[in-house]
Amino acid sequence: MSGTSADGVTAALVDFQGKRLKVLRCRTYPYGPALRRRVLAAPGLSAAELSRLKFELGDAFGRAAVRIAQGRKAAVIGSHGQTVWHGPDASPPNTLQLAEPCVIAERAGTPVAADFRTRDMAAGGEGAPLVPAFDEFRFAAGPLRCLQNIGGIGNVSVTGQGRLWTAFDTGPGNCLMDEAARQATACRLHMDKDGRLARRGRPDERLVARMMGHAFFKRKPPKSLDKGSFGAAFLSRYFKRITPAQLPDVLATLNLFTARSIAESYRRFILPRHNIREVVLSGGGALNPVLIEHLCRLLSPVPVMTSERFGLPVMAKEAAAFAWLGLRALQGRTNNCPQATGARGRRILGKVVPA
Repeated sequence: MSGTSADGVTAALVDFQGKRLKVLRCRTYPYGPALRRRVLAAPGLSAAELSRLKFELGDAFGRAAVRIAQGRKAAVIGSHGQTVWHGPDASPPNTLQLAEPCVIAERAGTPVAADFRTRDMAAGGEGAPLVPAFDEFRFAAGPLRCLQNIGGIGNVSVTGQGRLWTAFDTGPGNCLMDEAARQATACRLHMDKDGRLARRGRPDERLVARMMGHAFFKRKPPKSLDKGSFGAAFLSRYFKRITPAQLPDVLATLNLFTARSIAESYRRFILPRHNIREVVLSGGGALNPVLIEHLCRLLSPVPVMTSERFGLPVMAKEAAAFAWLGLRALQGRTNNCPQATGARGRRILGKVVPA
């Protein structure tokens, strides 16, 4: 898969044996600079340019699948694709993920299941988040946990005691911090690696409080986001122009805002109803020590840990989830989660391209 940060294709080779799974290998294969620019600019591209991008991404995904397999023959490739638009509130609701599955199948010689969001939306759902179905499969048998993924967008699943209880997008993940880094450095930086710049800055608490007034945080689940909701337009509303000198303070503010948006989502929609045992982090945000420190403080006394404890590397969890979604599609078994998306019922998501 590739997330809203559009840094590259994250591929995982996963072995499933009943309810057990093992991530054998995981790696992110970065997009080249030109391809990444086109991915980030995708919402404004022409039909011809989007069509070209769809096939380019199919080639990138196919090559990533071949490289991660290292000669092993997989049963199926589950491909999330690259989201370039997600509009659950549009009329009619619609979504677009690019990476042509026929190209992936040709490159890898393996069946491909792709385009998972569309069937859920056709069934009245938001088409996102999709990972909660995997969270239910993997974690439902344990105690009540919040499984918090922090990619470009943040999303949470509440699962345990035999079922998934709720799941929804919490708000921004890394997207605003990444956008600020790009703007201030003319794209020399694409992220605040390890939170190093945020560590040097001072967060503006009053500005964080203003940003927390966004209407999305008050909406009840199920709910999902496109990265455009917390993208360049949102950033320019609060920071007119970000210079390199201002960047540490801006990143410190956005880092705190991201953590507070997650904690506030829990306070509004989870903690009053569920006695949560622990919070399990995954995604790129789980590698940001400053963000983790904020979350530990804001969510105390609930302990915060990463998915590594459960054999799921933080950067592999979502890719492993799409491997599982692809396997279920190939088997003709349901793989959505109506509690998370609002769909009318269980459905088989994904269009299957034969090898």
